Amino acid sequence: MKSASILVGPVMAYCASLAFAIPAACAQTAAPISSASAVDPVAALVGQLDLEKYKTTIKGLAQFGDRRQGTERNRKALDWIEAQLKSYGCTNTERLQYEFTQPAPRPAGAPAPVRRATQPGGRGGPAGQGGSILFGNRAQTGVNADPLLQPDERLRVLNAEQTPVGTSKRESIYCTKVGTAHPEEMYIVSAHMDGIGFGEAVNDDASGTALVMELARIFSAPGVETERSVRFALWNNEETGLNGSRAYVEQRKDLQGIESPKGSGRYPEPRWLDMIQHDMMMWDHGMPIPQLDAAGNPVLDAKGQPVHVSPKVQRREADVNIEFQSVSRQADASAKLAWMFHAANGKYATDYPAAVGPHMTNTDSTPFMDLVPAISLRENERGMQIGAGWNPNWHQPSDVFTTYSDKDFLLGLNATQTSLAGVAQLSGARIKK
Repeated sequence: MKSASILVGPVMAYCASLAFAIPAACAQTAAPISSASAVDPVAALVGQLDLEKYKTTIKGLAQFGDRRQGTERNRKALDWIEAQLKSYGCTNTERLQYEFTQPAPRPAGAPAPVRRATQPGGRGGPAGQGGSILFGNRAQTGVNADPLLQPDERLRVLNAEQTPVGTSKRESIYCTKVGTAHPEEMYIVSAHMDGIGFGEAVNDDASGTALVMELARIFSAPGVETERSVRFALWNNEETGLNGSRAYVEQRKDLQGIESPKGSGRYPEPRWLDMIQHDMMMWDHGMPIPQLDAAGNPVLDAKGQPVHVSPKVQRREADVNIEFQSVSRQADASAKLAWMFHAANGKYATDYPAAVGPHMTNTDSTPFMDLVPAISLRENERGMQIGAGWNPNWHQPSDVFTTYSDKDFLLGLNATQTSLAGVAQLSGARIKK
């Protein structure tokens, strides 16, 4: 375990009021980063990260409830994100528009679609998603579709609007740090801003969105330069099937590296070098354990099987999971990228280590993975661990700010340190004197 030197840089107190409109007092315009300690510019940049700032950004996103796609609260969250990015100095924000069709809900009593395994199980148990195998104890997973299961009446009201059935426009948002030496090439750093489950979507995925916004804040600070461009993207419609990131790939992949207008030195879509996605950063309490009654006896379900629940406290051996997809066309380069981020964690993260796995799945890096090296950072392995119920708040009403302790937020901060260090090295970041 590394030393817990986490509160580096100035601490910003919570805004007195987090309303839909952004008060001027909430703007976090980036201050210049001193070059006095920038013998290692990566360390100087990572040193600007702060636990309270990370929590404040998550709290700001939580004010919009679960940010379900197609709703007014989702659109207000997009406006809030854009205003925050501009306040950091990442002013060249753009929105990607696309159409999404929301199917009609299943009739009451209709059976849910059967989720079939994609491959046989292995020595640990049945097959998980992305080529994984489910080991050990498993707990129930699913998406909460009942707003009445949310005990907070304020949240029930906030999350009352449902996505309209039919086809309508959606938007994702991004801003770009333009490289000084190679503006025609870029790294994509992303998360998804929508959620489901009738909570506040704090972990899934305010935690990843806040991570990307923190990187945008620090890279946009006066005096910070990068040799190559970095695009900070917040996708919509991840929860409906990666529709926002898929739309980006479909609309933008053939525009890569084209100077427009010719001779201007401007590249609306620089050539993609790597894609780094973030999703669910904070909960790694370990494998579910047997639930015990007041007498210390195992609780059984209706079938007489033991009920397993997540441990209540973040485990000391929690880690940042970095995944690539071993069957993608870019598998070798993606694995190399994953291990590079693993090394960045080892050198620059303060409290939690990283682990690398080959089963990246169900995340917005998937549409990119055959075109460019792509990795995903999470709190757990998506297939083997989250798919086995390691996170009891996943898509549930309990995914609210008050559910999480500073130990949970600290895991997200360590993932932020990891990605900031990795992207800073890739992009050739430096601090001007």
